[in-house]
Amino acid sequence: MNSYKYVFFDLDGTLSDSAPGIINAVVYALGKMGVETGEREALKAFVGPPLIESFTGYCGFSQERANEAIVLFREYYRERGINENTMYDGIPELLRALSGDGLRLAVATSKPEGFARRIITRYGIADYFEYIAGSTMDETRVKKDEVIGYALETLGISDPKSVVMIGDRRHDVSGAARFGMDCVGVLYGYGSREELLSAGAKYLAETPADVARLILN
Repeated sequence: MNSYKYVFFDLDGTLSDSAPGIINAVVYALGKMGVETGEREALKAFVGPPLIESFTGYCGFSQERANEAIVLFREYYRERGINENTMYDGIPELLRALSGDGLRLAVATSKPEGFARRIITRYGIADYFEYIAGSTMDETRVKKDEVIGYALETLGISDPKSVVMIGDRRHDVSGAARFGMDCVGVLYGYGSREELLSAGAKYLAETPADVARLILN
């Protein structure tokens, strides 16, 4: 795997254990709309995919009602949820190992870019990344392939196959495949082994240390 020059990281479920803040924001939004939330564990489905996809697919909302839910979600997330997450153990060591070997790192997340930058900065790992690419607040860039394309363009990468994507959900795998990129699926996040393999992940990693071993061979 040492032919790669760039490594793109997902954020939620890959660098960050972000479920508490996201689930709390979903509960807040649905509560404001008078919708029963059910078991909190089931709401982990909201971690990773674009919110518009989750509110329409999981909740069965119309586009208009989903947009209303997103506004309420962000109302909570902006003030409280953004701090209700922790960086996974082993991430600083992983980033240090990859950058020390000359690989260039970036973040490609469906989380709004401003939120992603605040979280990465709070973790003290921002200096490892050449760019932090995220979605837009107006929902014009939310799908993972759109964010990856934006990151490729911003960094001036002409050969996407020189990039490997690291992520925990099928969206990361399919988004990378859209550009012919390989993807390492991480099993410590929110996606299952079956989800990642069926989406076409080329490699699986149990821990951040495994990611480093795979990429650095």
